[in-house]
Amino acid sequence: MQLKKLSLQHYRNYDEVHFETGSMVNIIVGPNAQGKTNLLEAIFVLALTKSHRTHQDKELIQWDTPHTLLHADVEKKYGSVQLDLTISKQGKKAKINGLEQRKLSKFIGALNVVMFAPEDLEIVKGAPSVRRRFLDMEIGQVYPSYLHDLSQYQKVLMQRNNYLKQLSNTRDTKASMMEIWNEQLAGFGVKIIKKRQSFIKKLQSWAERIHAGVTAGQEQIEIQYSSSLNPLPQDEPVLFDQFMLKLSQVKDQELRRGVSLVGPHRDDLLFFINGKEVQTFGSQGQQRTTALSLKLAEIELMREEVGEYPVLLLDDVLSELDRSRQTQLIETFQNKVQTFITTTGIESIDLTKLENASVINVRNGSLN
Repeated sequence: MQLKKLSLQHYRNYDEVHFETGSMVNIIVGPNAQGKTNLLEAIFVLALTKSHRTHQDKELIQWDTPHTLLHADVEKKYGSVQLDLTISKQGKKAKINGLEQRKLSKFIGALNVVMFAPEDLEIVKGAPSVRRRFLDMEIGQVYPSYLHDLSQYQKVLMQRNNYLKQLSNTRDTKASMMEIWNEQLAGFGVKIIKKRQSFIKKLQSWAERIHAGVTAGQEQIEIQYSSSLNPLPQDEPVLFDQFMLKLSQVKDQELRRGVSLVGPHRDDLLFFINGKEVQTFGSQGQQRTTALSLKLAEIELMREEVGEYPVLLLDDVLSELDRSRQTQLIETFQNKVQTFITTTGIESIDLTKLENASVINVRNGSLN
């Protein structure tokens, strides 16, 4: 999979920009605050219809303009596709080869990306919500049906939480509607948990091989899914029954607090290096290497599931890595994964390791 052309209109600090590339490695160079990261973000938005940097879509639209337009030509294994995404205050419109997609979940997956940025260290050492977002965005690219189940779950969760607040205020203990909300929450929740389990198992398989290579066999990585329903049975009907049982057990707590306490919206990922939890006991180097191994594993997992490599976006991370890890990363993507790299200076990259590379200079929202 290769991005051949990118066009932006009224996107952040870009009034209008177009660029084409035939290179496998594209180095985007320029001082800070000129728009380098905005370019990578735009590619990410075309893949997932949302930013990795903000939850507010209005921040993507250039100041004092009604909307932003994003376009990409993508060459895939079985032909090329044209992607168009319009973001305005009224919402989003997405087209594939000129045909409008009624649901954004039908658009997601046409372009697959893996983003690696300095803030990805938060996947390892940050809050559980960061890891859940990581899971949801990566699984959604590979399995678009997951996004539908997740959206339905979140709607039910919001309605159930509102109902709990009403019950908490009125002190109505009959809760006649609660059984209906419980069944819907458990139904969609089980689908999400099963898909996460499957994804993590495959991610673990790739990550342990990659991590052993990065650390010269000195470290073994393990990824665990920590659920409010642990231990998780494999059988879906049994998992559903366990979900319903757990909801009945926490009923009084939920009524007191007015919030749902059980389900995938409260789950987490745990990382272990040689049996020790990385979040708590790992050094900064181990945390950084864990994040790197996860991203490299993502690339291989996507190729395995989709049938071709995603586009790799590296936002100012090569300078953060020591030479051995930089070499490992470059050798992983070299000649097989189209890569876009941002940097403030070309000297921070080991150019002797790069082939088929082009340089794009960015200054004040323009390219040359």
